[in-house]
Order: sequence, then C-alpha cells, then structure tokens
Amino acid sequence: MARLGALLLASALGALLSFALLAAAVASDYWYILEVADAGNRSRGPGRAEQLSSHSGLWRICEALHRTVMVVLPLSLVLLVCGWVCGLLSSLARSALLLLLTGCYFLLGGALTLVGISVYIGYSHLAFAETARQYGPQHVQGVRISFGWSVALAWGSCTSEALSGALLLTAAWALSRPVAPHSVVV
Repeated sequence: MARLGALLLASALGALLSFALLAAAVASDYWYILEVADAGNRSRGPGRAEQLSSHSGLWRICEALHRTVMVVLPLSLVLLVCGWVCGLLSSLARSALLLLLTGCYFLLGGALTLVGISVYIGYSHLAFAETARQYGPQHVQGVRISFGWSVALAWGSCTSEALSGALLLTAAWALSRPVAPHSVVV
C-alpha cells in the first residue's frame, strides 16, 4: 500500500512539474534564436551583429503552422490541469480502471505536447528555408538559428507528463493485482 501511495504522489508531482515547465515555456520568448555574424562589414560599427541577432517566442509570429502551435501548446496546459484533477479523483477512489484511463490520458497529453514542439521546430526550419530561397543563400550565409531554453522547458514538460502517465499505469497495475496471502514458513 505504501508503494501505491508513492507511485501516486510521484505521478502528481510529475504532473505539477509538467504544468510548471510548459507554462514557463509558453510564456517565455526564447523558442527561436537567430544569430547574425556581421564580420564582413566592419563599417557599420561595433555591436551591429548583436543588433541583428534576436530571439522570439510563440506569440510574435502568426502564420499557418505557427497558429497550430499557438493552439496545441496552451491546450496541453488545460489538459494537464484536467488530467491532474482526474488523477486526484482516481487516486482517492483507488480505482484501477480510473487510474488506467488517467495514465493513458497523460500519455496522450504528452504526445500532444510533443506534436506541438515538433510542429514548431518543423515550421521554424521551413520558414528559414523559405527565407533563404526568397533572398538567396548568400544573404543567410552568416545566419545561425538555434532553439532556446523555452524549447528545452517544453521537452522537459513532455517528458514529465509521459512519466506521470507511466506511473499512473503502474499504480493501476499494482492496484489490480490480487493480494497474495502471506505464506507461513514452517
């Protein structure tokens, strides 16, 4: 029984961590980092390359695939809250079926978060490729793109949510196992 309680507590803490990480990621502006090397043109003065470099989050650009991400990731936040409530209720009820369903719910929520992150990364690569196509490869030669700590937080959230789902599935399995009578050693 203590093991079941530990599984349920770890799952609840994992879900809370997942929510906190995803909320921080969605609210932050370091998803996409653009660094421009302006070494070839010194006449513009020092600090020009730093002025050309920038970063952006989910809320700055509103184009087709980007809108999908702007819906999917906040929806994942709402689903996390609903899952946490379902997990709490199924834990209190000590119902193996409810724990199983809630565990599956968290796994699907983690998959939704993963889809959102993947779409964002794919969109960013397509946007850069389109820019290179429109302006020519020589104009983007000194440009380096990377993904910032906001993406890392979203990955952490996805992992934590999936782990919470796996813990709930383990708790459902432990609760559904028949209790073996204690054997007496003679």
